[in-house]
Amino acid sequence: MCTGAILAGGHGRRMGGQPKALLQVGGTRIIDRQLTTIRAVAKHVAIVANDRELYADLGVQVWSDVRPGCGPLGGILTALVNASTTVTLIIAGDMPFLTAKFLRFLAEAGREVDVAIPCTPEGHQPLCAAYNQSCIAAIQHNLDAGILRVSDLTSAVTVREIGLNDTAALDPGGTLFFNINTPSDYATALQMERRHPR
Repeated sequence: MCTGAILAGGHGRRMGGQPKALLQVGGTRIIDRQLTTIRAVAKHVAIVANDRELYADLGVQVWSDVRPGCGPLGGILTALVNASTTVTLIIAGDMPFLTAKFLRFLAEAGREVDVAIPCTPEGHQPLCAAYNQSCIAAIQHNLDAGILRVSDLTSAVTVREIGLNDTAALDPGGTLFFNINTPSDYATALQMERRHPR
């Protein structure tokens, strides 16, 4: 059993302030795609966002930041302290191509460590990772010290890196970790969906 938490509290400044989770890919909002996917894996599902009304119609809990103004690391803390399970799948609200098969693998990988985190040629993917509640103290310590980068957490906890050898069979199209930050990224996501519709 695990909890699934979608971090959807970003301001989307590079997208003109539009919430990225509400963008449509393949005729469906990213948040709806993600909820369908993560519900197949997680017993409990929630969205971490301070604008609760934006997601009020989705039928899941919306958790406001327990440490406002702390960025994604604060969002991860919010998910972990609210979760009713030991392991929580954290995914960013701008990743339209995640699959239940991969998230199930990720949740299993996170059972014996503090964090199971994919590692790609672009680096670690801390906003698509499995976090154990044992991380809470380390996250709080970093936030108290003003250390807000999620990547800085890994030096204080036990980590399992999920490499390309682990994900190759689960990501034949190479799209799993694609995320949308800019209008150009969004245009690319639409093209990717047309080529490989889900």
